[in-house]
Amino acid sequence: ESRAPYGTTVDDMWLAKRRYSSAFHPDTGELMFLPGRMAFQVPGNMVITGLMMTFHQAPSAVIFWQWMNQSFNAGVNYTNRSGEAVSFRQLFIPYICATGGAVSSALAMNRMAKVSSCLLKPFTNFCFQYVPSLVGRFVPYFAVAIANCINIPLIRQKELQYGTNIKDSEGNDLGKSKVAARKAITQVVFSRIVMAGPSMMFTPVIMELLEKRTNILKRWPKANAPIQILLVGFFLAFATPLCCAIYPQQR
Repeated sequence: ESRAPYGTTVDDMWLAKRRYSSAFHPDTGELMFLPGRMAFQVPGNMVITGLMMTFHQAPSAVIFWQWMNQSFNAGVNYTNRSGEAVSFRQLFIPYICATGGAVSSALAMNRMAKVSSCLLKPFTNFCFQYVPSLVGRFVPYFAVAIANCINIPLIRQKELQYGTNIKDSEGNDLGKSKVAARKAITQVVFSRIVMAGPSMMFTPVIMELLEKRTNILKRWPKANAPIQILLVGFFLAFATPLCCAIYPQQR
């Protein structure tokens, strides 16, 4: 019978439980790859998302940072799968589809944003003077949302085809359920899109105000990327745990 070391307090046991839960897969018990853990979401995402939003106009930068983001997301989705074995083909095809979807949608929406900005500019009054340039700043978020809708269902397609394991309240295996798989994957897609919302919607507004209403970015143009990274990190620090808690891990 295993026992806690002498002098271990209840707080120590809860801390150990949180550390174990953050590092080991809940179904397989395997140690998870560090960049794929949910605990790595804030530091990993804040850098990639911040730079993706900083360099959102040049096509080459859009392609590179959307690819980086989808590579990171693929690692997270694979690490946090339901425990079912995933072949290289099942991992590679969703990765390519999600990356292609994100890149193509980002490039297309950037083009549409430029056209709409030209059309809206003559009609914007003082209250809406920031609308045309803000349209382009929101493109990365919509591209990420589209990619999540592609990536997660495809990488977990085996669960959709054959069902996911379900257990009773005592942990006894009851078999597989396709209905539970569809519900779980839908919830994951929704929570990931909502998780990215605050950082990718509020940060562009703040940056637009800093650019148009202050001279901070004019005096220190190199501060653009660090400011966006810090803002994204700030919003993710709150959005990540809140969105992970929207749905219980086990029900």
